[in-house]
Amino acid sequence: MACTTILVGKNASYDGSTIVARNEDSPSGIFCAKRFAVMKAKDQPRKYKAVISKVEIDLPDDPMDYTYSPSSDTKEGIWGAYGVNAKNVTMNATETLTTNELVMGADPLVEYHKDEDGTEHFGGIGEEDLVTITLPYIKSAKDGVRRLGALLEKYGTYEMNGIAFQDENEIWWLETIGGHNWMAKRVPDDAYVIMPNQLGIDEFDFDDAYGDEKEYMCSKSLKDLVKKAHLDKRMSEEEVFNPRDAFGSHDDSDHTYNTPRAWVLLRYFNPKTFFWDGYDADFRPTDDNLPWALVPEKKITIEEVKWALSNHYQGTPYDPYAKHKDEMHTGIFRPIGINRNNVLGLTQVRGYMPDDLKALHWLALGSNVFNAIVPFYTKVSKTPDYVGKAVTKPSTDNFYWINRIIGALADAHFAENASNVERYQIKINNKMNEMINKFDEEYANAKDKEAFFEKANQEISDFVEKETLDYLDKVLFTSSCLMKNGFSRSDA
Repeated sequence: MACTTILVGKNASYDGSTIVARNEDSPSGIFCAKRFAVMKAKDQPRKYKAVISKVEIDLPDDPMDYTYSPSSDTKEGIWGAYGVNAKNVTMNATETLTTNELVMGADPLVEYHKDEDGTEHFGGIGEEDLVTITLPYIKSAKDGVRRLGALLEKYGTYEMNGIAFQDENEIWWLETIGGHNWMAKRVPDDAYVIMPNQLGIDEFDFDDAYGDEKEYMCSKSLKDLVKKAHLDKRMSEEEVFNPRDAFGSHDDSDHTYNTPRAWVLLRYFNPKTFFWDGYDADFRPTDDNLPWALVPEKKITIEEVKWALSNHYQGTPYDPYAKHKDEMHTGIFRPIGINRNNVLGLTQVRGYMPDDLKALHWLALGSNVFNAIVPFYTKVSKTPDYVGKAVTKPSTDNFYWINRIIGALADAHFAENASNVERYQIKINNKMNEMINKFDEEYANAKDKEAFFEKANQEISDFVEKETLDYLDKVLFTSSCLMKNGFSRSDA
């Protein structure tokens, strides 16, 4: 999967929340319908079998309820994407990462294969599996790192991934390294992180990782891997160890696909900290040394995170929707808001609220340039059909599919539909904040808490359904008037 992740520490966010958000994007030429669902503890499998790698895992007998965003079509597995468990701990999995040949040679990926005689060899765990086998069992962000780390060391993995864990106080970012190794770093409370599809952590303290684990954690064999594969690229031991240099990739393709996405968002959240443009820029879109974490120049809101994960290089020469094309630059970099966004999964944990109100599961479906993000409460047993039903064919009665249709219609006439898009997004943003504030206040008087949250989620869904259908009507009218077979004379 090709994705972009944003992590926002509690002192960098507008309200003191921790915020974790990620676009799950399909591979080129593929689109994947997603939904918002709840897994009750009684329905959680006790023996898990992966579709892709065939690996079988015995799971603990004490799972918690959790929200997640599985694929509507599960022929290739669950792909839970992200969610919140009953302890208000979240997991977002995964950001596909890249590595290098030295790592792959020393710790090969664990891939499913058959011998010539038909004997099967199970693969390791991957994005298909991770939420299901991890999220229901963890009680803190750090606990999530420990559980997943142990699973990676035991079963291995067939792909390189980055995974975020979050509670009300901390965010931890874990990156897999080869088939069995991994490292994790705590996001500074006053900072944010932008992750494209590249291994990102740019400094690491092995003493802490093998000691107190205050800011760093890693697999037991990671230091041995570094030595065995000659991965330490430092010129002297006085330098800080840089995992990006040791474990990451620096291919030409990274400079069109990955680094520009980090550059454009660092440029947005820290416009005055560095010079971002021109030949004398401190950082350019193709630079491999972009900071992993920065303190933003102002605190970050949910709406800004949504905008960032919808970004298509607006305000730069690289915007594919630019009115005045720059043939040398327009469209040369892969946008963040792309046609094959499946789901923008954002979890917000509000430490200042009562436990039942702490976590919000935010959801945007389809291409982010044209959609809006919607919050839902997590202490529920069911979700509204509009966002929760598994629908695998186009329908205007489903939030994923109607957004797919709107995006395809609006994209072809972007400038003419810009006002329709903006008005819809602003209206949804305004109303969602109003509704969450209202329900937060009403919660204290609720006698049946679960029924209250399910009713609140249904009201949110009903409003969004009505407004999104009206939005489709406007975009359809605008785009229909601009069809190539239009003709101005309308009577004989």
